[in-house]
Amino acid sequence: MQAARAARQMAEHLGFGRAQAYHVATAASELTANMAVHAGGGTLHLQPLTDNDGSIIGLEMRAEDQGPGIPDLDLAMTEGYSTARRLGCGLPGASRLMDEFSISSTLGQGTRIRAIKWCRHRPVDRS
Repeated sequence: MQAARAARQMAEHLGFGRAQAYHVATAASELTANMAVHAGGGTLHLQPLTDNDGSIIGLEMRAEDQGPGIPDLDLAMTEGYSTARRLGCGLPGASRLMDEFSISSTLGQGTRIRAIKWCRHRPVDRS
C-alpha cells in the first residue's frame, strides 16, 4: 500500500495525468505484492526520467528481490498463471499498465524488473 501511494504521489508530482498516476500506482502495488509473496520482500525504486533540457519525460520503476527466481518467465507472464493460488494477473497486469516492461530472473538469486511510464503531455517543440 505504501509503495502504491508513493508511486502515485510521485507520478502526480511529476505532472502525470490522474489515469497515468493510477496506472503507475497499480503496477507498483502488483510488483511489491509479488515480491512479498514469492520472494519474502524486495525493493522498489522510483526515478524520474528527464530529457536533455531537464524536463520530465517519464517515470522508471525498478523492482528487485533476492528470492528464489522465476524458473519460466514466459509462463509467469501468462495471464491467469499463478504458483501462489492467486489471480495470476500481477506481472502481466503490471506489464500492460506500463509503457515499457522488462524482467530478468536467475534461479537462486532473484528477479529484476524495470518498467517505464512515459509522460503523455510532453510539450511540442515549436522552434
